[in-house]
Amino acid sequence: MNVFEEKKGNIFKLLSEAISEGIIIVNKDQEVVASNGAANAMFGYETDELLGEHLNLLIPQKYKANHSGHFKNFMHHSKRRQMGHGRDLYGLRKDGTTFPVEAGLNPFQIYENMYVMALVSDITIRKQQEKVILDLNSNLEEKIAQRTKTLEETVDKLKNEVEKRKTAESKIKESLKKERELNELKTKFLSMVSHEFKTPLSGILTSATLIGKYKETHQQEKRDKHLKTIKSKIKYLDNILSDFLSIERLESGKTVYKFSTFPLSKVLNEVIYDANMLLKDGQSIEYPSDIDDIVVEFDEKILELILTNLINNAIKYSSENCTIYVTVETKKKHLIISVKDEGIGIPEKEQKHIFNRYFRAENALINAGTGIGLNIIKSHLDNLDGKITFSSTENKGSTFVVSIPLHLN
Repeated sequence: MNVFEEKKGNIFKLLSEAISEGIIIVNKDQEVVASNGAANAMFGYETDELLGEHLNLLIPQKYKANHSGHFKNFMHHSKRRQMGHGRDLYGLRKDGTTFPVEAGLNPFQIYENMYVMALVSDITIRKQQEKVILDLNSNLEEKIAQRTKTLEETVDKLKNEVEKRKTAESKIKESLKKERELNELKTKFLSMVSHEFKTPLSGILTSATLIGKYKETHQQEKRDKHLKTIKSKIKYLDNILSDFLSIERLESGKTVYKFSTFPLSKVLNEVIYDANMLLKDGQSIEYPSDIDDIVVEFDEKILELILTNLINNAIKYSSENCTIYVTVETKKKHLIISVKDEGIGIPEKEQKHIFNRYFRAENALINAGTGIGLNIIKSHLDNLDGKITFSSTENKGSTFVVSIPLHLN
């Protein structure tokens, strides 16, 4: 036994046995020179059984390789510090089991000999508690993650449901809006039909009644006048019925176009001839020149319908003693037909609605009309690769321009 052990043994035992932590003192060669009862019990050894043993006896095999280097480094820079700072430490019991420890190192020198005192604590219970806490935290994090995921899924479902409801609500509102508009159109349509049919029928009845009063030969002129009125009213009604039939066919998809090749003059002559019966006093139609050689490949009835509507509108919305100008030209395989009047024109703020079905400008309400003619024209032209444009100035007149292909592609 060395000098330190001989002189200080009793004092060391007295002090070391008074604390619960294990105390192990080694020399510079890592030989155990002292240990207290707590250390002996902790590592499973009897009193003084560790004396003279190498410190490696208390270190698990897998940590021995690094321990020697750590010890030498500590002795070279000897100062009090916590052993294994930043990493887990384990001790090896006599029975071969390992356990987690915490150790504080305290270097000291006696009689020029260097020693290291290790204050060792068994932290098995703490580690178990930490593991329990870690497991609880891990489980809690998993539960939080799962709950969060479930909550996010629920929120997504709610968002989808809200979007679906908004979409459904929007569709319902749109359907209600369309239904209201449809009801308004029906009401307007019935009112318009009633008015548009009643007026010419009354004129026909009146003229037919008056004709019966002119029985004398010299009264033929008066009879002719009323016959012209009757023909005019019947033609007007026929045009309205043609428009209604066109709408029904367009909406039901039953419109079948019949293309044929025909001279433009044939259709234009018939339309203008019928339109002459509608002319007001002093009105005239300026016939286009040089059209005899123009041959069109198109639906003849549709072209007749288009020209009839445009020329009849020009007559209707022009005052007496005015001229309706019809011009024709061919340009880049297209036939361009213009109908110009000197009538009431279309207010600028209402021009964007002019092709809407049943729309009639405010300044046109005093004139008879259905508000469907221009809508029908545009629908047919859209279907047949044609187009219609217009320019108009209120109180000065309007010009409508129709463009159709001269030949089928």
